[in-house]
Formats: sequence, structure tokens, C-alpha cells
Amino acid sequence: MTTTTIRDVLRGTLSYEEGLDALTVAPTGEVDAELDAAVDQAVDRLFRSGWQPAELYRVVARLGNPLQAQRVTDSAKGYLTKFPDIDPRWRAQAQELPTAKSRADRIKGLDAGLGLLLELRRLPAIEKLIPAPGEAPEKRLRGADNRVLERVRALLAKAESTDFPAEAEAFSGKAQELIARHSIEEVLTATPDETPLRRRVGVDHPYESEKASLLDAVARANHCHTVWSPELAFSTVFGFDADIDAVELLYTSLLVQANRAMARDEPAKGKARIKAFRRSFLVAYAVRVGERLERATRHEIALHSDLLPVLRGRDLQVREAVTRAFPRTVRARGSRVDSLEGWESGRAAADEAELA
Repeated sequence: MTTTTIRDVLRGTLSYEEGLDALTVAPTGEVDAELDAAVDQAVDRLFRSGWQPAELYRVVARLGNPLQAQRVTDSAKGYLTKFPDIDPRWRAQAQELPTAKSRADRIKGLDAGLGLLLELRRLPAIEKLIPAPGEAPEKRLRGADNRVLERVRALLAKAESTDFPAEAEAFSGKAQELIARHSIEEVLTATPDETPLRRRVGVDHPYESEKASLLDAVARANHCHTVWSPELAFSTVFGFDADIDAVELLYTSLLVQANRAMARDEPAKGKARIKAFRRSFLVAYAVRVGERLERATRHEIALHSDLLPVLRGRDLQVREAVTRAFPRTVRARGSRVDSLEGWESGRAAADEAELA
């Protein structure tokens, strides 16, 4: 009976309200078991259709119902005990999903579960970048040297914790130079069979467009390209493995630094004024950070001018990979700048930012 009710709601032959009413009066044990099984089955379908744990959690969490997000977390973590051999990247994502057990009355719990099934049903299949549980883990390519990443993380941690802009800026120059230098070293030691890869990076609301622009600025300065999928809450970053590692690490830190500086400088009153300030701040921040990163990268490239033909060839490979994966992309419209105060503050914060 419960299975039929859930199936009819998903097919549209039974209204949502009627289905919820039927589940409410059905035996509790039966309903809970069937609803949990239906959610697990839907999540399993999406994982096998390319979705990764962090991506699925993010797209559900932004719907605003913590009970639904928690169900995704529970389903993803349940896989860790079902399959002995899981790709370590997939496992790491599942283990890091937020866990916040929320107490809710029965009606809200049933509503969240049934509503989640409808939301999951609407999600499309996407390209599989990490093997799903039950599939053979993929042997990862070289990626960035862990020692380099650890040095970059250490610099970023200092930048994120300091309250002195000059100190953060001092870390920043060293950090991006380290990233750019390591990228050149990767080119020098690259093997002929290396090809561009892609990785999806979450872009959360609010101000998704501005955050996607920041990610794009970081990517372009580090020999990568991005395609933003706003309806799915992520951007796909194309590039060689070590460069993508650096982009993801740097973008995450810069976003932390931007949010801190934005909260420090934003006006005290006026909802509309604060919104305009934040949007303008992030636009300016992305532009200025991009300029600084490009300058640091150009400096390192200038020391290896003989590599310019190789770098152009690699960039062409990356662009071709973007075209193959997304043959019909649309250039996003730039965000409006409605707050001079936000623009100036954003540029100032970008000058202070640690670019490690």
C-alpha cells in the first residue's frame, strides 16, 4: 500500500497532498521503511548517473529544508558500509558531509521525505567524473605534489587567520608564485600521454554568479577554463590535474577571505543597500584578484619563455576539452555594479587577499 502511494505521487496519478495524507495514516513502521528505501533507491540512481555526494548534498541543501539534506547525508554515508572498495575521493566526500540531526514531528518528516523524492526525480544524469560505489576505483593521475599543496595550505591558513591586510598580502605573492612555479615544473616533467581533466566545484548561493566569476578568474590565471551550471550549483573546471588542484584550493580560500572582508566593511543598515554592496564587492574582488593572479603567473612564465609554445598547446587542449563536453555554452551576462562603496571595498580586499 505504501509503495503504491509513493509510486503514484511520483507518477503524478495521485496528488501530493493526497499521498501525504495516505502516508500519515498508514502504519508507521511500514511507511518509514518504504520511504527510506525509496530515497536510497533514488540517491543510488543519481550516484550511478554521475552525481557525487557533495554535489547532491549541495543541490538539495539549497532548497532550504535541513531534513531533506540530512536524508542525503544518511544515504551517502550508508554506502560506506555496503561497498568495501570505494574510490577515495568519493569516500572522502561522503565522510565530510554535514551531520545535523534535527528533531521534527512526524508530518514534517514525511513531507520532507516525499518532497525529496520529487526533487531527486527532477535531477538529470551528468557526466561521471568519479566511479560510483560498486565500480572499480580509478587510479588518479599525478596531481599536484602533496608537499606543494601542504605549503600552499599553510600559507592560506595564515592569510585566513590574520587581521593585518599587509601580512595577508605578503603571504599572497609567495603563494601564487609557488603555484605558478609548480605549474611550470609540471609542464617540464609532463609525459606525452597526459590529457586535460575536469572537476566540478560547488558554487553556493547567495551571489552564485559573482562566485562563479571569482572561480573563473582563478582558473584562467592557472591555465584552466570553467563552465558554470547555475541550475545544478556547480562549475566544471577544465585543465591539467595539478592546475585544477591549485584552482580549487585557491578559490576556496579566497572565498573565505572575501566573506570575512565583506562582513567587516559592509554598511550597517538597509537590506537593499547591503545586497548591492555585497554584489558589487564580489564583482570587484573577482576582477582584482584575477589581475593579481595573472600578473604573478606571467612573471613565472617570463622566466621560461621557451615553454610558450608548449603552454599554448596545452591551453588549446583544454579549450578543445571544454568544447567536446559543452558544445553549446552561453556566455553569462556580467553582474551589475550598483554600489561604488562595494566596488571600492572589494578591490581593496582583493589587494589584501592571500593568493596562496
